[in-house]
Amino acid sequence: MTLPTTSPLGARDTRRIERYAGLADAARFLHPVQQALLHRRGWLKMLAPRASGGAELPLPEVVRLEEAVAAVDGSMGWVLTLCAGAGWFAGFLAPELARAIIGTPRVCLGGSGAPTGHAEQEGDGYRITGRWDYASGAPMATHFTLNAVLRAGGQPLLDEHGAPRIRAFLVPAAQVQIVPSWGSIGLRASASHSYRIDGQWVGKEHGFTISPATATADGPLYRYPFYSLAFVTLAANVAGMASHFMRLARPCIERRRHAVKNLPLLEVPEVAALLRDKEQAHAAARAHFYDVLDRSWASVAAGMALGADDMLAVRTGSLALVAASRAAVDELYPYCGLYAAHQDSAINRVWRDFHTASQHSLLLPC
Repeated sequence: MTLPTTSPLGARDTRRIERYAGLADAARFLHPVQQALLHRRGWLKMLAPRASGGAELPLPEVVRLEEAVAAVDGSMGWVLTLCAGAGWFAGFLAPELARAIIGTPRVCLGGSGAPTGHAEQEGDGYRITGRWDYASGAPMATHFTLNAVLRAGGQPLLDEHGAPRIRAFLVPAAQVQIVPSWGSIGLRASASHSYRIDGQWVGKEHGFTISPATATADGPLYRYPFYSLAFVTLAANVAGMASHFMRLARPCIERRRHAVKNLPLLEVPEVAALLRDKEQAHAAARAHFYDVLDRSWASVAAGMALGADDMLAVRTGSLALVAASRAAVDELYPYCGLYAAHQDSAINRVWRDFHTASQHSLLLPC
């Protein structure tokens, strides 16, 4: 399997990722060669500020790389996206703390966005307790991010609307206990396990707020809205997996014959048209997605804030790409035969990864 010549992945890196994808899936964690590549290329720091030791790459470049990796191995693309995304939070930390964290050898940030724990005010910091699910790349994480309900005297602190106040935190892995829990059929090598913290104290500087107004780094990356960034990075992963599936589906279909018409499947006009239509629809949705992304990034890089209509366009373009990806995978799968249902086949792994990744709550069709 080869990627287009425009792929941001070099041929050598592509071969390395692909070679170990099946072994990683069977082992239920990224192969050491894949992990080493993530660190050697600095990809896990590509969204962290340059001032803290990160690469601070332009968002369109990041998204295209994430799609390219996911188009070779869904699990590796997912870990890259979620862990590099957590590295983006360094742009909202105190600069000295951000430098210490991003400067950690083989740094990798994992975490979860659900506020399923609490942080009790204590002295000049907080004592954190709780359990959080779905921390992709958990076994290789050096730090974990989380959201927690703030408390004082055992009672939740409330905001101006009477709702519990929630704050984001970043804690060292030494204060975290991983809870093996990832049993999904797909993205098995992402090792997206749960984790818990039992009464661990952190200084107040480990808490942060995510908004352009609270960014401590100056670059446009940290003025790009959080949810817009989440939509484009997740959609790119799903699109990469769908592209991979379609590349593997074509030879599967070519090997099959129509049971009634006694023709090779690709000589059946309806089947040939279906494959062509799904490839074209996916390509069109992808082109529109990148057009919207590139224009939104250009606006932010020029110093403008994305308005509600701009953010809606990013979300709509992302979900349209996910919808085209779902249609391609789901409608082509029945023509791929029992080989595609065999758990050890590459196309089955891609099918499983796709249907796991596309369950993310942000990717609901409405």
